[in-house]
Amino acid sequence: MRLIAISHITLFLSLSICACSQTPGEQLAIPQQKDTTIVPQAPAPSKIPVGAQALMDNYPDFIKGYEENHLLLADGSALLYDDQEEKSFIDRMDKPDVEDMFSQPYDTSVWLPARNYDPGRVRNEELMKYMYGKNEAEARKRLVRVKWFKQQLLFSSVNGAADSLKAVAKELAQLPASYQKYFDNSSTFYWRTVRGSNRLSAHSFGIAIDICTKFSDYWRWKNPGKGEEDSLKYTNRIPKEIIQIFEKHGFISGARWYHFDTMHFEFRPDLLQASRQQTNN
Repeated sequence: MRLIAISHITLFLSLSICACSQTPGEQLAIPQQKDTTIVPQAPAPSKIPVGAQALMDNYPDFIKGYEENHLLLADGSALLYDDQEEKSFIDRMDKPDVEDMFSQPYDTSVWLPARNYDPGRVRNEELMKYMYGKNEAEARKRLVRVKWFKQQLLFSSVNGAADSLKAVAKELAQLPASYQKYFDNSSTFYWRTVRGSNRLSAHSFGIAIDICTKFSDYWRWKNPGKGEEDSLKYTNRIPKEIIQIFEKHGFISGARWYHFDTMHFEFRPDLLQASRQQTNN
């Protein structure tokens, strides 16, 4: 019995000493079990290229998003954005992916283009056909009439193209009377290939207008016998004021191209937006 009592006393003293060694308010530290739970991290969102974003912004009825190097289209399909191929100037013209359409920013400060500077001449036909019509009959169904000075011209109603051309006509009409001679005998829709190539013209989709040929210049006319890879002499007689009004309403001008087509104006608000962003960055 005496041994048991001594053991109890010893245990009581030990606990008392431990308790006394603590500072007031301090509790005995209890080892904590380390949390080894793995929290899954969401994948970083893919960065949307400037060109893809411009297409999404300007053509929301057709292009719904961008994911893993593809444009996500309204019909549920996807279109490759960048094929990652190195291309020559001619290959980019003949076999462009969507990214190639934005390979040259459209610089509105350039009035004398450098060699092979042709922003907007590259068009991905698969994308164009998807939006504006895969053949002449389909494209024609999407045309509306636009009053153009003394003419009635057919233009695509898709993506607001016809409304933009109406806005151009309204503003051009406010220029001095001396400018009116540049708007006679203009032409728009015509399903055809570009001269000397197998590429469909933008006129095939109803998104381009050629103004009066009397005061217009085309690189093949002014450089007889020259090909696309040759050096050219540049010519333009279309006033800057006309070009700038078109650009204000979403059109690009063939007068900005080294392979100039100064009568040609094409509805491409996507390229204009992407170019502004590229310039600002």
